[in-house]
Amino acid sequence: MLNVGVAGALPGSGLRLGAVVAANASVFADEGAQTPQGFIDIAALGFPPGDATGVAMPCDTGVVDSLRPLADAVAPVATVSTCSGTDALAREIERRTGAAAEGMEGAAVVLVCRRLGLPAGELRVISNTTGDRGSQVWDLPGALGVLSYVIGRI
Repeated sequence: MLNVGVAGALPGSGLRLGAVVAANASVFADEGAQTPQGFIDIAALGFPPGDATGVAMPCDTGVVDSLRPLADAVAPVATVSTCSGTDALAREIERRTGAAAEGMEGAAVVLVCRRLGLPAGELRVISNTTGDRGSQVWDLPGALGVLSYVIGRI
């Protein structure tokens, strides 16, 4: 199973618009609790989402290896329910997850596939920057064009 789509580049990733990212892990980035001491993810709260350690769902290495020639980067991709609309949140997600980009469903797809015993991966094309909404740069049509091209090569 391959989950494909667009994603936002996190601030320290160095990813440009149109870059192709093959996820080596899909990370539940904002499932947990915000406390006065900071964010606590669901695994640390005692509710790990799957069989993996923590909140990162490793992608199948065979899938990742098959995508590597098409990718500009191989890195974790954060799955968020709330997109990073501030610089502070974008930096926090990057720090907590080690992700290069954020999407919205990858970790759930990989988790379900792991539970079903199916190989899974995530492939994203960078459509935008993250951080303060007024400073974000977008090229959704360009990213969708790259995604279409890459899907045709799989």
